[in-house]
Amino acid sequence: MDLSVAAAHVLGDAGAFVGSTGRRGRPVAVVGRDPRASGEFLEASVVAGLASSGVDVLRLGVLPTPAVAYLTSALGADLGVMLSASHNPAPDNGIKFLARGGFKLPDSVENEIEQRLGEKWERPVGSAVGRVREAYGEADRYIAHLLTTLPRRLEGLNVVVDCANGAAHVVAPEALLRAGAQVEAIGARPDGLNINEGCGSTHLDKLQQVVVSRGADLGIAYDGDADRCLAVTHTGEIVDGDQIMAILAMAMRAQGQLAEDTVVATVMSNLGFKIALRNAGMQVIETAVGDRYVLEAMKAGGYNLGGEQSGHVLLLDHATTGDGLLTSLHLLAEVAREGRSLADLASVMTRLPQVLINVRDIDKAKAVASADLAAAIARAEADLGETGRVLIRPSGTEPMIRVMVEASSHDQANLVATALADIVRTTCV
Repeated sequence: MDLSVAAAHVLGDAGAFVGSTGRRGRPVAVVGRDPRASGEFLEASVVAGLASSGVDVLRLGVLPTPAVAYLTSALGADLGVMLSASHNPAPDNGIKFLARGGFKLPDSVENEIEQRLGEKWERPVGSAVGRVREAYGEADRYIAHLLTTLPRRLEGLNVVVDCANGAAHVVAPEALLRAGAQVEAIGARPDGLNINEGCGSTHLDKLQQVVVSRGADLGIAYDGDADRCLAVTHTGEIVDGDQIMAILAMAMRAQGQLAEDTVVATVMSNLGFKIALRNAGMQVIETAVGDRYVLEAMKAGGYNLGGEQSGHVLLLDHATTGDGLLTSLHLLAEVAREGRSLADLASVMTRLPQVLINVRDIDKAKAVASADLAAAIARAEADLGETGRVLIRPSGTEPMIRVMVEASSHDQANLVATALADIVRTTCV
């Protein structure tokens, strides 16, 4: 549905049952948001929906999604609610629900919420309605938690941090400073309209320029709700989520902290990542694209490190969801511990050239069933051998097929991807 004030109220109303299920007494919800202008009034509507349904509400104010997840658990809340559209532009917004303990809701519970939308029921009145209280000071509890997870302090590191004019604009610089780093913050002046606008993890140009011009050791960029981060070396080279996971995996394994010597990643992770971990004696388990699938596999197998190329990294020893601040602090701690540059650490893996072509207006069912396409994929994979791969997957939301090819050279990857995209266009319309 389109997210209007009325819809936000109804969602808050329907979401209240998540907190009340199996609860004695009045349930408690924590509510946070990113700095989007629409969040100011959508928050009020969600809070009204919850309180009018008999839920006590703690308003956390502007905080990252992972901070809301942590505080859902730390404050013993029955429900967490975050208003954010992550890395999307300012006009967009959305609502994320978190269950007890700070984990994202499973599909089945989200479906149940959807079924309850607009459902008529007898509302509480008088003393049975929920009460609303401000809890803005709880940001300190989140920062303190992050610092307790650090294996060492960050003295001696000069860091530029891009907060995407988003939810981390206060807590990220503060956490890095308290950890001992020298910090220059950019993208830290949100006005409600400039979130993710030419800044943050989806627009790294400015961070690259500032890191190089200031002679900083490295740069860190978050997205609008700070559940992911990417990094930039002292020379301005981008370090993506695969490289960050590789660095953390090597460090955790060396210290005997990597569960089952295994990392969980999606099918979109670079083949170079998988080769590097395999050569170091580690296993990579692949999932479908999406952090919820990574988390499901991690919980099922008891693994503690996983994530996506986009910089959405899960460190389940310390968090219930992807946390950009947590990831960046542990990455910086490894740079400080090793006494080597981020560029040097990132060289633990070699990114193979990757070409992605989106073929639009396609019959996805035909593509999946096409014998001609299957034969072409088999030929391409045989030609690429162990230093390349092909991934053809339908979009989950559009009539589109994504053709991704990795190879030892960009030219080869582009040639194979273009040929396969042409076959999709001619056989799957």
